[in-house]
Amino acid sequence: MRIQQAERKDIAVIAALACRLWPSHTLQEMQMEIGQLLAKPDAVFFLAYAEETAVGFAQCQLRHDYVEGTESTPVGYLEGIYVTEEYRKQGIARALLSACQGWAREQGCAELASDCELTNVESLLFHRKMGFAEANRIICFVKKL
Repeated sequence: MRIQQAERKDIAVIAALACRLWPSHTLQEMQMEIGQLLAKPDAVFFLAYAEETAVGFAQCQLRHDYVEGTESTPVGYLEGIYVTEEYRKQGIARALLSACQGWAREQGCAELASDCELTNVESLLFHRKMGFAEANRIICFVKKL
């Protein structure tokens, strides 16, 4: 298994994996969004490979606005992390997170933050296992005007 920072040539590979994590998006939407993010200096994707097959990815960005529970800025933010089912429980997500942490440190960050849906127990357990401390729980509202 190897972890490598993604490049523009990897957009299709990342998008295919990202659609598994965020199935409400189309492949084309993901490719466009990932392409835009890869063009920014404050965003990064890492890919995990088992031999020549991409089996996971992580997306990390810098956030300069207030991030719940943090005390510094910018903050590295784990936007998403995904490993295909058949490769889970092998340390791949931990390795992807480690790559994100290293990148965030290189960008001058003292903290890494993340979030998950209240009902996503698997993600909650992953974050706790990886040393994240829960900062808050919220319910978001919207009202049409």
